[in-house]
Amino acid sequence: MAKPKIRNLPDLSDFARPGAEIALRVTPKAARTSLTRDGDALRATVTVAPENGKANAAVQALLAAAMGVAPSRLEIRRGQTARDKVFVFLG
Repeated sequence: MAKPKIRNLPDLSDFARPGAEIALRVTPKAARTSLTRDGDALRATVTVAPENGKANAAVQALLAAAMGVAPSRLEIRRGQTARDKVFVFLG
């Protein structure tokens, strides 16, 4: 998946620890793609529809861009079909 073209991504490099779990709430089919951080709570909005894993892949790429890592270093642990998701950083 192409690198998301997003401005003002929060710095999530503190999550780039092997085994770190990143919980976030996702809104697919949004007007724009964004990632916001409010304390420990993360919220992602993506423009793609939640079909065939496209929204999950978009969130994975968005999260990786904010962390400064490759998307392949993130794996979805829970929430493949839910709005609340947990990704794990593989290191």
